Amino acid sequence: MDSPEAAPEIREAAETIRGCHHAVALVGAGLSAESGIPTYRGTDGIWTKFGEPTIDGWELFRRDPEQWWRDALDRKNRRSEFSTAIESAEPNAGHLALAELERMGRLQHIITQNIDNLHQRAGSVAVTEIHGNRTKARCLSCGERVPLEQVSLDRLPPLCAKCGGIMKNDTVMFGEPIPSDALRRCQVQANAADVFLVIGTSAVVYPAADFPVIAVRHGATLIEINPERTPLSALANIIIRGPAGESLKCIVDLLSA
Repeated sequence: MDSPEAAPEIREAAETIRGCHHAVALVGAGLSAESGIPTYRGTDGIWTKFGEPTIDGWELFRRDPEQWWRDALDRKNRRSEFSTAIESAEPNAGHLALAELERMGRLQHIITQNIDNLHQRAGSVAVTEIHGNRTKARCLSCGERVPLEQVSLDRLPPLCAKCGGIMKNDTVMFGEPIPSDALRRCQVQANAADVFLVIGTSAVVYPAADFPVIAVRHGATLIEINPERTPLSALANIIIRGPAGESLKCIVDLLSA
């Protein structure tokens, strides 16, 4: 993008955010790709190159949680290309800009499809991880989420210290329902937004792709930041075709001026 700080669409986005009351961002894998984490889909996507994971992961877990944990620990020891990339990734300019927008009071909530924990490491607080967080485990009975390092693996499957329920990794598997508390927060935020940013998402994964549509139906201004066209482009009021990190940093700079 040439001279992004002067691009009229970036100036329009900054002024729209400046004048709004409740801005919400939906973030997809495109933002984490700028930290070196491969996307799932697309030309160089992990699933494109190596095939999609089994679609019955949730069923396998429910059928035999102990064996699932044993297999998961074995996979961790073998370290895939994706796990190596995600473990070495650092927050990029886009993550830092979103955290700064929150500190400035310009961004009220992030709904992220990413599981990499980079938003929190960048300093964002108001975050709903609709697909979970790879660094945490979740109790299937009470919903308690704790860092994985706090979960004892002396017994498999591990049990919740709070209620005794079975723990699983927090990331949402194929076939697994989105945790109800996360889904409710996303719906509340979509209904409250008067500006909704869609950042680095292919907008083909549901229910996440529905939240911008809900916001638009309630009158929100939709801002899309993505190098490529998506199914949401036709609904967008402002479209920024460029890298998220660069674009978001420019928006922060304009709002700080």
